[in-house]
Amino acid sequence: MYGFYGLFIDGRWRQAADAATLPVIDPATEEEIGAIPVATPADLDDALRAAESGFRAWRGVSANERGALLRRVAEGIRSREGEIARLVTLEMGKPLAEARAEVAASADQFEWMSEEGKRIYGHTLDGREAGVRWSVRFEPVGVSVAFAPWNFPALLPARKIATALAAGCSVVVKPAEEAPGATFAMAQIADEVGLPAGAFNVVTGEPAKISTHLIGSPIVRKVTFTGSVPVGKQLMKLAAEGMKKISFELGGHSPVIVFEDADPERAATACARAKFRNAGQVCVSPSRFFVHRTLSEPFNEAFAAIARGLKLGSGMEPGVEMGPLANRRRLEAAHAFVEDATAGGARLLAGGGRPEGIGRGYFFSPTVISNVAAEARILIEEPFIPVAPLLVFDDFEEVMERANALPFGLAAYLFTNRLQTAERAADALEAGMVGINDFALSTAEAPFGGVKESGIGREGGALGIRDFLEAKTVKTVV
Repeated sequence: MYGFYGLFIDGRWRQAADAATLPVIDPATEEEIGAIPVATPADLDDALRAAESGFRAWRGVSANERGALLRRVAEGIRSREGEIARLVTLEMGKPLAEARAEVAASADQFEWMSEEGKRIYGHTLDGREAGVRWSVRFEPVGVSVAFAPWNFPALLPARKIATALAAGCSVVVKPAEEAPGATFAMAQIADEVGLPAGAFNVVTGEPAKISTHLIGSPIVRKVTFTGSVPVGKQLMKLAAEGMKKISFELGGHSPVIVFEDADPERAATACARAKFRNAGQVCVSPSRFFVHRTLSEPFNEAFAAIARGLKLGSGMEPGVEMGPLANRRRLEAAHAFVEDATAGGARLLAGGGRPEGIGRGYFFSPTVISNVAAEARILIEEPFIPVAPLLVFDDFEEVMERANALPFGLAAYLFTNRLQTAERAADALEAGMVGINDFALSTAEAPFGGVKESGIGREGGALGIRDFLEAKTVKTVV
């Protein structure tokens, strides 16, 4: 399936030094669709050396030239949108329409950063004495390593790659072993448009071994990671050993608050569509639904009706609205969360297990539960599954305390028609991003990230590129 793709090091495709590979599985069929190299320590050292020499070459390219090349990468991604989207769907299961939208958003990242790299502004200061001038300039931090997850295997690597390159850094990317195809395609496009060898490198294989080796190298000065909180903490410890600059976007458990003045059916429709997007495997997926008691009955009915009506199947099939979970681990987690909730007294309004008529693949029905006990795992641990717990609340202070009770702080959402309520709630919610009457929080021009245990730093927009730069102060006496 991957043709000549493999490890991309110093501008060349190659296999692992010992020829070892890992299989890639189609989650809709549970069949092997390809294999990727398992990088050896020697391969990783080659990638680090390539990135080191690539950094020296790339940082010397002017911001205008870098921008022109990144724009050509964006154009290349758009020209191959269908091909890359098909890889995404085959590897991790999302419907083809969702995959195409993701690929288009990946191109937007390169386009935005092609211009943002030209807007890295320093500043000057007058000295306290005559003839003294101070200047502050920003320089690329150096060789960067990027670790991307499988749930958005085109968009999330693109955010990291485009930003690093726009800042003048070289990058070694490790895509998820479940879904590396989009990153392979981006590397191929970057090579075709003329990026210097070593500026953009790709390695695949065993995550723990690769992260330990790369982060432990003194060549690396920047680490960017998207993934779970526990893994993020491990990588943060590794990065701390070398005092490396980091930006981590970690897990979430996003509350949704539907206030009493909202339209319950309209809110339920938006909530259900957002919840079951990508089978719930979204870091900012709405995952705890607090509905004012006066709206609970119509909201629950509308939400459950949408869940029951969604068309499931392979993402390659026309009209499919939800595909399989990406791997067996997530399928087992879905069963475990639902069993735990129902054992504690939760009521099933829709779904609850494997859909009828589908005999293979990692499929789990869109599931809606109510009457969920406060101690249920699904209200405490990040779920990352297509299961929606519906809860009720009575007043503002109560729901804010419950919404903010967890150590997560990535995203939060609310539905209201009152500006005063919207502003008051947005101020009170402990989250890096808040959506008011809408769930679309990801765009190339705005910062993306969380507070508390949901991360450090931001990706995207003007703030995102700052995490790949170091400030240098220069004093001149004339």
